[in-house]
Amino acid sequence: MKARVHVTLKNGVLDPQGKAVHHALQGLGFDGVNDVRQGKFIELEIDGTDAAKAKAEVTEMCEKLLANTVIEDYTIELA
Repeated sequence: MKARVHVTLKNGVLDPQGKAVHHALQGLGFDGVNDVRQGKFIELEIDGTDAAKAKAEVTEMCEKLLANTVIEDYTIELA
């Protein structure tokens, strides 16, 4: 089973990487971009077929290591 985790900064937290990407895009002529928020994408291959157990395990991984829950939010998608 695959788990896909998207980690993004919470609203209100400054995103200097996003600002740099936004500025670079404007420099390249992409004026229609109003804002950029950068995050992380993590794909995990997990043993087992029990979706509830897998989601609980990945949630624990996020809480302990993959996301800084003080400043970041995360979503989990199982495939």
